[in-house]
Amino acid sequence: MTKKSKKYLAAEAQIPEAPVAPLEAMKLLKEISTANFDETVTGDFRLGIDTRQADQQLRGTVSLPNGSGKTVRVAVFAEGEAARAAEEAGADIVGTDELMAQIQAGEFNFDAAVATPDQMGKVGRLGKILGPRGLMPNPKLGTVTNDVVKAINELKGGRVEYRADRYGIAHVILGKASFTPEQLAENYGAVYDEILRMKPAAAKGKYVKSITVSGTMTPGVAVDSSITRAYTEAAE
Repeated sequence: MTKKSKKYLAAEAQIPEAPVAPLEAMKLLKEISTANFDETVTGDFRLGIDTRQADQQLRGTVSLPNGSGKTVRVAVFAEGEAARAAEEAGADIVGTDELMAQIQAGEFNFDAAVATPDQMGKVGRLGKILGPRGLMPNPKLGTVTNDVVKAINELKGGRVEYRADRYGIAHVILGKASFTPEQLAENYGAVYDEILRMKPAAAKGKYVKSITVSGTMTPGVAVDSSITRAYTEAAE
């Protein structure tokens, strides 16, 4: 078991046991953040779903209104006019066979991948390489599309992926510690709204069991899951 540092224990002591409003949680995170880098803020949504069941899967994307604070490098598998459009839209890497060869050689100079539908016959052969890294283009996530410009803009503009793991917990990026509490709370609200909207029909019992937000180096702060609107308002 990893020994907690004095700074971590001091931060823990400032966190109330009872869940707090989203805005208060974000203010607390900023107060207890002592890292010498801009920490990533994430939300852990513990849900009452059994992801071993096909009809209780939860996966998708959501655009954060204030961005994720992360620089996303996008690779696009495309040819012809789509390739030119991708380059003009700011894609970091555009190609087909050459890009595939780089990936097969172990070069991954990108954080997300987009492909036009006509390229998926080729890209599909990279499934065993890209899949485990979460880089495989997927039509359900909007990354297999003829509108490569839209996909690139969304990925670079703050679109993040959410996916419930085998324990039914969805870990989602909410932004950076340098964001204002209001910006973080607004991003949190966008994510929570999406998770509520995408509740699997087969889910039984209490859907949202608990929510915790934390920074890269901070302890978690429990958020009141009963608050489903006015996320940027202070608690009464």
